Order: sequence, then structure tokens, then C-alpha cells
Amino acid sequence: MKLCLFTILLSVAPFGANGFAPSRQQSAVTATSLQASSDGDSRRDFMSKTLATAVTSATALTGGLGVLAPLPAHAVKGADKVNAQLKAYGLPSIPSVSNGMVPLLEVYGKGKNRFPLLVLMNHPVTWVVTLPSNDVNGEDGTIQAGEYAKGDTATFFVYTDEGHVDNIASADKSLFEKALIKAISQKGANMYQNFKVTKVVPQSGPEYDGKQYVLCDFRYELLTGAGFEVDRRGVAAITSEGPAVEVLWAASTRERFKKTEPVLRDITSSFRVWADGLNFSDELAKMEERFG
Repeated sequence: MKLCLFTILLSVAPFGANGFAPSRQQSAVTATSLQASSDGDSRRDFMSKTLATAVTSATALTGGLGVLAPLPAHAVKGADKVNAQLKAYGLPSIPSVSNGMVPLLEVYGKGKNRFPLLVLMNHPVTWVVTLPSNDVNGEDGTIQAGEYAKGDTATFFVYTDEGHVDNIASADKSLFEKALIKAISQKGANMYQNFKVTKVVPQSGPEYDGKQYVLCDFRYELLTGAGFEVDRRGVAAITSEGPAVEVLWAASTRERFKKTEPVLRDITSSFRVWADGLNFSDELAKMEERFG
């Protein structure tokens, strides 16, 4: 049964997305709502907190779309700041940024459980950004931006199964299929069906500074925990830096893709990633000082 995303959000708002256990944030809101009546809160306060639970759960549904709950982010943003940071790494500055877009530059892999990568992407200025979190166990999460309530997202993913791939522009289509399936199925392999890569276009030109990137179009059906199927359309940019294949994929519902396609293509076309030859000692030292 296929419904539009808005209908699904309304129908499952009181429940955790995809049948997964609620996040700590959701649990905290739920507990507060349930406690309201016993603590003698007013009916108005109780209803407000209960509504917060529904909103949080509805937002969690977009996690089933391959997104994460939005958290505060502190990446380098703004063209001038990004270009200054790129210059400090000895890298070329970014070209002009489309109206309504803003560049984001972040080091992925500051934790001891990952290898560092410098990631650059543009995203709409109104989108919420999430970044990886670090603690004593290492790093978790990824770089992502999105308009989460509508299911429009752009997500960075590192595919390690194949290691480094030389001449990725000439790689077989099956490599891109495997990388993208792994990227969209981080919530579970049973959360999608009918995945297909519909176009593969190797990129070249001075704007890629001698690096190889491949742009892909794809589609799939998301299977939600509420039993609905959501048609999704997406585009991705794929490259291989360091000991892995790196993917930036951006997607919307089929209905919204007619409107969001130019924006999603702008995002993936802006994607760049660097690994070898960069000095990440300052970033890694900060994490070592904080968490040991």
C-alpha cells in the first residue's frame, strides 16, 4: 500500500518509526508526557507535551527514509570560511555557490575507530545539518543535511567492503549498486525493496582537480514500520579516497522529486572528499585530548 509521506506522518505520529526502539530523546519526551498527569500538570501542559511526543515520533519516521534526527552542528560553513579552511589544507577554493545554497566543510573520522576524511558539500541554507558525534568509544553518525519533515535529505556514507577502488570511473555498475544499497539500508536490510540504479555518469573536468567521481540516479521503495511503501528517488556522487569508497546520496519522495531534483543534483555535484596527503593532526589531537 503506497501513501504520500504526509499521510504516513499523520498515521504513525504516536509510534516509533519502523518499529525501532525510540531514541533517548524520544524516550525522554514520552516519559515527560506520561508523568504530566500524575504530577498534577494542567491539561494544557499535558496536551502540549503529548504533542511534542507525536512530533518527535513523526520526525523519527524520516529516520526510516535513511536520515537521522537533527542535532546541533558546528561544521565550517559560508563560502569565505570554507575557502579559508581549504587554503589551510592546501586545496583549491570552491567555485561560486548557487543562490539559496551554502557550502559545508567537515572532517569525518576524528574518532579512533575511523580514518579521517575532509568532506565538502553544498546544501540549501534552510536545511538542518547533523554531524558525527564523538566520545571515549570513538565516532558515531555521519554528515547529513535535510528538510527532515518532508523527507528531503543528503547523507554522506563510507563504503568499506571493497576497500580502495582504482579508476572508479570505469568500475562496473554493480559496485555502485552495492555501495548505494548499503548506504540506504543503514536502518536495516529489510527496510527497502525494488532498488535500481537507473543511470551512471562518470565525471571529469578541471573542477574535479584530477579526481574521479561518478554520478548515479537511483530509485527504491522504503518499507516503513507502519506497513506502508514510500517511493523514493535519488541521486548520488561516488568516489574512492583512502581505503574505501565514499558516497554522498540525496533523495526525496517520488512526488517531491519533481520539485527537488535540481537541488539534489546541485548538492551531489558539489561533493568533494579528500584523504591522502592532508594533515589532520590538529583535529585528531583535539579528540585525543577530550576523550583519550
